[in-house]
Amino acid sequence: MAQKYKNGVKFLILVFLFISLWYCGRFFQLDTAGAEKYLSQIPLLASSAVFVILYVVITFFVFFSKDIFWIVAAVVFGPFVSALLIYASEIINAFVLFFLARGLGRGFVRNYLKNKPNPIDEKLGAVSFIWLFMLRLVPLVPYRFMDLGFGLTGIRFKRYLAAVLLATPIRVFWVQYILAGVGKGFISQPQLLVDFLLHNRFLYFFSFIYLVLVFVVIVKFKERL
Repeated sequence: MAQKYKNGVKFLILVFLFISLWYCGRFFQLDTAGAEKYLSQIPLLASSAVFVILYVVITFFVFFSKDIFWIVAAVVFGPFVSALLIYASEIINAFVLFFLARGLGRGFVRNYLKNKPNPIDEKLGAVSFIWLFMLRLVPLVPYRFMDLGFGLTGIRFKRYLAAVLLATPIRVFWVQYILAGVGKGFISQPQLLVDFLLHNRFLYFFSFIYLVLVFVVIVKFKERL
């Protein structure tokens, strides 16, 4: 009973932590112009280190700031370097968030679901590498929620990390290549994104296949659960 109570308290701490971060993050404003200017003025090695540190720290406290960092990185570093820096940052985030959820929430989830008629905890814990790879590859679930969600399951971190290492660079480079080609102007002018894809037929075809893959993953994963 004492352990069950302790697991419940730790889970409440986890929930309170991220509700607080979500609420506080609503008031956070990132100076993208200032960030771009600063990162562009310092040497590449220093700017790369600063970017990774800021990415890991700020996206932990402000969940939905990731998209801003991806755009800034594409503008400042170009598609290749920005993809590499985001890839490194996401590996760090995956490690931190997975074990944060595992340490504070796994015990509660295991106790709560162990007597349920639908063994969803066992199914998620037994997800194969190929399914992890597919989920990590397609833009279906934000990385943040995936890191936390699988941390709450019984899945081994080595299996999840393998999917992170192999699938993340494909998704990241695809996005960064598009962002670097379109520029941040597409935020106010979405037609720029359409024009860019139409003038890059291979990328257009790859993006179409990518979206089809997203649909397949949704259908198959729903059937699996």
